[in-house]
Formats: sequence, C-alpha cells, structure tokens
Amino acid sequence: MAEGRLRRSVPSLPAIKPDRLKTAKALVEKALKLRKVFSVQGPYPVIRAALWARGWVERRFPHPVQRTPHCHGDEEDDGDDGDDSADLTTGEGEKEENLNDMYDLMSRMVRNETTYFYWTTRRDYVDCRSLRNDQMTNHYANAATFTTKVGLCVNLRNLQWFDTADPDTFFPRCYRLGAEDEKHAFIEDFRRTACTSLLQYVVETSRWRRDKSESEEQNAKNSVSEKLNLEHRFVGPEMIDTALHVCQDFLIALKHGDIDVTAETPPSVEEQQWAEFLQDYYMVVHKGALIRGSSVFVEHCQAMLNRLKEVCPQLDTDGLNNIWIIKPGAKSRGRGIMCMNRLDEILALVDTDRALMKDSKWVVQKYLERPLLVHGTKFDLRQWFLVTDWNPLTVWFYKECYLRFSTQPYSTKTLDSSVHLCNNSIQKHFQPSHARHPGVPEDNMWSCSQFRSYLQRQGRGAEWESVVVPGMQQAVVHALQTTQDLVEPRKASFELYGADFMLGRDLRPWLLEINASPTMACSSSVTARLCPAVQVDTLRVVLDRRTDPNAYTGGFHLIYKQAAVEVPQYVGVNLLVEGASIRRSRPLLNRQTVASDTPLIDLFPSDQPSTEETKHKPLGQKPHTVAAFCRSGKENQETKRQLTSTCPKRECEMRAAVQNTSCVRRSSRSLACEQSLVVHSEPQRKARRLGLSFRANGTTLVPRSLSFSLSPPHSKSEGKPQFTAGSGSRISRSFLPQTTFAPRHRISKQAFPSFQGPLPSLEVLHLRPNIVAGTTVCRKSAFSAHPSDHKHQLFLHSQRQSTARHKGENTGEHKY
Repeated sequence: MAEGRLRRSVPSLPAIKPDRLKTAKALVEKALKLRKVFSVQGPYPVIRAALWARGWVERRFPHPVQRTPHCHGDEEDDGDDGDDSADLTTGEGEKEENLNDMYDLMSRMVRNETTYFYWTTRRDYVDCRSLRNDQMTNHYANAATFTTKVGLCVNLRNLQWFDTADPDTFFPRCYRLGAEDEKHAFIEDFRRTACTSLLQYVVETSRWRRDKSESEEQNAKNSVSEKLNLEHRFVGPEMIDTALHVCQDFLIALKHGDIDVTAETPPSVEEQQWAEFLQDYYMVVHKGALIRGSSVFVEHCQAMLNRLKEVCPQLDTDGLNNIWIIKPGAKSRGRGIMCMNRLDEILALVDTDRALMKDSKWVVQKYLERPLLVHGTKFDLRQWFLVTDWNPLTVWFYKECYLRFSTQPYSTKTLDSSVHLCNNSIQKHFQPSHARHPGVPEDNMWSCSQFRSYLQRQGRGAEWESVVVPGMQQAVVHALQTTQDLVEPRKASFELYGADFMLGRDLRPWLLEINASPTMACSSSVTARLCPAVQVDTLRVVLDRRTDPNAYTGGFHLIYKQAAVEVPQYVGVNLLVEGASIRRSRPLLNRQTVASDTPLIDLFPSDQPSTEETKHKPLGQKPHTVAAFCRSGKENQETKRQLTSTCPKRECEMRAAVQNTSCVRRSSRSLACEQSLVVHSEPQRKARRLGLSFRANGTTLVPRSLSFSLSPPHSKSEGKPQFTAGSGSRISRSFLPQTTFAPRHRISKQAFPSFQGPLPSLEVLHLRPNIVAGTTVCRKSAFSAHPSDHKHQLFLHSQRQSTARHKGENTGEHKY
C-alpha cells in the first residue's frame, strides 16, 4: 500500500522520442538566436500561450514561487485587488506543468540561459536595477508613489506644478492621519463639512415639506409622533448661525481675507462650542431631531450654498451624513476599510494602531455619499491603462472596462461594507440581497457596453463618450504627471495598471485608487472575456509594436505622449578653451606695520660715506650712526650724563658716523614687546633704484620708507645735540599710532652729538614682511641688502645696547 502511494507520488519520466527532441532543440536554438526567452511568475496562462505562439521559450524560475497572502507593504499594498482564488492553478495550468509537455522539455533546455522578458505579479520579485537594457519586465521601480493610497493622496496635491487642473474636481479630499498637520486639517474639514451638510439638510427638509401635500405630512407626523416624543428632541437655531458663520469665514480665507489673523487671535468657534455643535449635528442629521425656527434660515442657507458651489466642486457629492472612509495604507483589495461618520470614533480608531500612525499609513478620504446608482445599487468601474515609457510619459488607455456592483441596496443609514465597498474580494462573501433590484446581474458585474445601453435607456447615452471617458483619461494622466519624477524611467519596462472610479450623479468620474498588478481572474462572464483580451493586447503593444510601429494594438489606444525634449542644433561653435601661460609678476609693495615697544633707534645713512670714516674703520666693520628714542626719563638722564662727558674728538667721530653709517641692528631680545609703528610704503621703483634683493626662501622683502627732515639745531651751546621733535620730524601723524606721540615717546634731545650744517633724511628700508601691529617680532633679522651696497641696510637696536655702545665709544672701546 505504501509502495503504491510512493510510486504514484514520484512522476515517471517517459522516454524522450528522438523526433521530439530534435524539434525542441531547433525551436530552442531559434529562440536563443532571437533572444526569445521569458519567465512568468504566477498562473498567467494567457501570457504563456501568447508568448509561445510568438516563438518564445519559457525559462522557469529556479524554485517554484510559493503563494503567499497578498498583503504587500509599501510595494505590496498597491498589488492585485482580486480574490486569492483567482490565482490558484487551474486545470490548464496543471497540464502545462506536465513533464511530458513539449514546452516543459524546451524549458529545461534553457534553464541556464538569460531571460529577456519577465512577467511577475509582484514588482519586488525581479530587481529592475540589475537588468540589462535588452531585458524587459512588466514593472517599474518606485511606482508605489501613485499605486498606494498614501502616495496618491500626497502627490496629487502637487498637480498645480504640472497642470492647471484642480485635483478636487476628480479626487475626493484625502488626508494622512499619521501626519500631525494633516490630522488637524482633517478635523477642520470634518467640522466645516458638518456645517455645509447642516445647511443642505435645512434646505432639503424645507423643500421636502413644501413638496408634500398637507395631508401626507399630517399622516407622516401621526405615524411617527410617538417616536418623536420618545427619541427625538428639539435643538436651537443657534447651530445654523454657527454653520453660516463658519462657511463665511471659509470663503473669506479662500480670498486670503484672513492674512492678518495671527496665532494669538482667538478662533471664531471655541473647542467647547465645536463639541456642542457636533453633538447637535449628530442629533439632527443622524437621529432626526428638529431645529426650532429652521424655516427662517432657508433663504440664507440656500444663498450660502450657492456661493460654496462656486469654490467647492465636491459639495454635491458630500451629502448630509458627513461619512468618511478610513483606509489602512498598507493593504489592498478593500481589507481593513471602514466607513464612519463621527469624528471622535475616527480619531479613536486611528490612535489604536500606533504602528500605522507612526508611518502615516492611515488615510481618511471623504466618502461620495451621492454616487450614480444603477437600480438603487452602488457600483464602481475598473479601467485598465498601460504605461510604456516615463520619459517621455506615454500612456495607453483600454477601450473597455467593467462595472462591479454591491450585493446590497445603497443606503447611508448603514455603514456596512457590503453596501459601500464594491471590491469583488469583499462582495464574494455576501449573498445578494432579496431587496436588490432584479436588473442587477447575479455575478455583480457589467461590461461597459451593458452600462452604455443602460444610459441609453435613461436618455444619457451620449454622456459616456463626452463626460465619462474623457474624465477618466484626464484623471489618469494627472495622477501620472505628479509622480513622473519619482518613478525610475527604465526604457525596457512597462506596466499595466487598474484604476477604480466612481461616477457622480452628473456622470463625473471620481478617481478612488490605482492598482498595480490588477487581477486577471475570470471570476465572471465579463472578466472571462475582458481579462484575457487585455493581456494579449498588452503584448501587442510592448512586443509587436517594438518591431513594427504600425502593428495592431488591440483595444489599447494612445491617449497621452509628452513632447520630446528639443535638443539644440549644433551650429559649429568651437567650444575648445585655449590659453597662454601667465608671467610671474613682480611682487607688489604692501603697507606693513612695525611693532615696537622699546625705544626706536634709527640710523640716518648718508648718501656718500666720508673718506675719514673709511680710513679709520677697522676691517670688516660696518659703518653705523645712532639716533635714540628714549624709553624713560631715568634712562634719558643717564644718557645725558654720558654724552655730556664726551670729548670733542669723539663728538666729531660720532658726527661722521651719523652722516656715513647706513646700518641699524635690531636686538632680537629687546624687540619682543615693541609698540606699533606704522611705516608708509614707498613705490616699487625706489626698491629697484636701491638694488634691494629678496630672501632666498622666497619671502618677499617689501621696502618701506620712513623719512625725517632734521632741521639745524636752534641752540648749539655746550656742544649738546639738539633734536627738534616738533618741527624737525616730518613723519605724518596719520601713519603713526597714537602711542607714538605719547609723552613717553618724546624724542630725546641728548640722543645725538652736536651736528653742524644740514642733516640728511632718514630712510628705513627692508622691514620684515610678517611683522604685524600688536604682535611679537621674530628674533632673527629679516633685512637683506644687496651684496654690493651695504649702506642701505638698517638695523634697530634697543636703548640699552645703544647706550652701552656709546659708552664704549666714549671710553675708546668698539663693540659690534
């Protein structure tokens, strides 16, 4: 018994006939040469048969795809909305799996070959980014931006940047409750819709009472008098005033009349007032309570509604009950969708699922309370369209669609899904109501031709081509326009979509959602005819038309193709950039600052050295002359005593040194705390005239000039040197800091020996380029002189070293 079961469970492989093997090899070789190898994930017998007929060979996936529940996340929520039973393998599919089949033999021959055409149910089964340019697939990456409820809700708001159309004219108002700002916007919309619904209720009830005869109205009152007394109560007319005031504020806001309203401005209706208003609204609309004196407000309500219709295209479909449909963004085929008409219940439902709230997956959309009904039954339309390119956007629209009916008669008094959801995956679980009109089909589906016949009987047959079809096409194109920049525009890809529409009483189509991988289940006689046809026609567009632009495309016709981007014509402009090397320019003369805190000792070089000095100068000794700026009064007195005792002979020698010496040495130790002294820059020509050179390391030594015009002393008595600080100094005060002219920097009158005749001017050259005012000066000397001319080198000495040298000269000692 066990052996028999085991033998039946293991398929037996029949002997392969040589002629069949030869035929299979020939077909496979031809297919490989033409790159006709395809792979299909899922039970798509129509696609397989159509490809086999075109000479394609199937390469089966390495492992059979295990059927999982059709709940897609971001990628999955936009999937097939058909029933799961439609995807089960049929008898035809089992026959295809038979190992004796010729196609299975060919499939095993190409199991190691490259697939050039993929058709899958889920877009994440094949990585589009890893495919080559010659490999085709039936999905685009990032298409969830419009095939999910959240994506469609968000992206359609950007339509104003792509087209002049208003999304409120074809897409019901929609909000993400997970986003805090949109949650507040929904609360405001719910309250405002309650106000407009109340105004419509007042107008319609007054019209109903006016149309009814007095006798019928009395009979109706008598029949429900007891019920009114027990369950109903009267509410005050203040709620109508509130509704009118809120609608007026809304109209003002649309015209930006509230531009001066700030956050501190109190709202026109407080939260407590809103709570009371909604409770009264529920009592009136949902439970039939009466409003005292409502007839007085009928004209005001009608006038306000007329103004609102001009700016609110969805006012006619809003109805009276303020019903909203709540959709979990991560599910498809109608799962988890509920209808509610109370604000507190909606917010409580959303708050219970924190995961969906965190990801902003809860979507609330205004329910169309007044749709077009067929024999008192609600329906929606499934319309196919095909996208073959995203850049430029190319859209194909299928000429046929089908209607899906609800199993229950339509009513807003109940919020059951059997009444308001037309998805076949929902309605298949309900039995048709006995109260439903017999004209509604038992399988709950109509073809578009049947619906057109119904409209013809209603005298509205022409509106199908003039209102319904153009409206659906425009809605599809607008939805694709807003997401064109988000979808990856792969050239070798295509995708078939299924859009769901509802029709208003004026036959205006309203887009509900767009589904990727629409169901191809043959669940009724209508879908058994249309679904295979749309699959075959899809292959005609994406395969046959690639090789033959005039190929027959079946029921698809092109409704939109963007204009190609115009590429500027080449006019022969030479875009080559040429250039010449730049010569190295001479260094510019810049103004620098000398920091000085110690007494500045300047030597005044003479243009011609004296013969006497040259004669008595020791070998290797550099001529020098000292001009001392005294640091303090105490040091001045000491210097005065030293210079007073100088003999006349030494005075003459010092005078000769002052006239002929050109070098001043700066003490690196005494320059650590020098005060700032601004030195005026001389033209570059003076540097060239003096033969100045640059440092070996490349640092530019910019010459500076500090000129003094020393006038003859006014008093020569006692042989004391006279230095006139007030009139003799020609240093501009604008170039020197204020500290230079402080009393502690007065030029000492005893710093020089006595001079006879006119005195030369002082020129300070070769200051260090990195000396900045207020900074510490480097120890090393930054001066450089031309090797052949040392008379222009100047070195600065501190007061202490200068004084010591003069003292040494007075005693006959020379220190360098």
